[in-house]
Amino acid sequence: MDDNHLGDFLRARRAGLRPEDIGMASYGTRRVAGLRREEVAVLAGVNADYYTRLEQGRERNPSPQVVDALSRALRLDADARAHVFRLAGATPNDRLSVHTAERVGPALRRLMDGYPDTPAFVMSRTLDLLAVNALADALYAPFEPADNLARMTFLDPAGRTFYPGWDRAARATVANLREAAGFDPDHPRLRELVRTLTEHSAEFTRLWNAHTVGGKTQDAKHLLHPDVGPLALTYQAFDVREAPGQQLVIYHAEPGSPSAQSLKLLGSVHATRHRPAPGPHH
Repeated sequence: MDDNHLGDFLRARRAGLRPEDIGMASYGTRRVAGLRREEVAVLAGVNADYYTRLEQGRERNPSPQVVDALSRALRLDADARAHVFRLAGATPNDRLSVHTAERVGPALRRLMDGYPDTPAFVMSRTLDLLAVNALADALYAPFEPADNLARMTFLDPAGRTFYPGWDRAARATVANLREAAGFDPDHPRLRELVRTLTEHSAEFTRLWNAHTVGGKTQDAKHLLHPDVGPLALTYQAFDVREAPGQQLVIYHAEPGSPSAQSLKLLGSVHATRHRPAPGPHH
């Protein structure tokens, strides 16, 4: 992974914007994809040479005012704006390597186990599954192992079937990892994961190089489980205050819906498979 993280991000987002996207007239033959550096500089109200130095990594510490202006010029949404502030070192030091814990506390585990009818799990910023309740264990049973959502999506053969809308799931997964990179681009676990995924997945490499950023909050999920068929779920993600960097994710099916019935069936199937064998009779 190259260490010019801010420059790479700015360049990728500039390439993704066309003059017509921002109401700007386009003149002459364009030799680059997207906006020219000079056009971004004008939109942000900064010197063109200074902006060039930012992209090239020769200037790495723009002021918060400059970062804010660039965010507006590049039409960044809230997640991408927060990400570029972190890359520029313009936010409090909440780096992944300092704060993210891999241990899930017993109180949180008990809370997850208190949701017997809905999958719940805790994950790290790098999408490692740190703890799951019984129904989440059943939900992710098609994966071997169910260890990291990015690896499961891109490298496990089950991913293409489990996610009927695989392209959408893949984009969201990479956007989540890009957000993690804003907290600490050089975190060893992140570097290891990105290296593995890049070596084995051309789709991951393409999406990673697009520098799209997104965090987990809430969304709809359409899954296809081999034991119970289609599942239409929604999820909510909550930050774990006692362990910054961890998120509790809870899936939910509409009460009385076919998916709610399928989740109950999935729980029963899973419990039956994991029931201890009866001992010998004496």
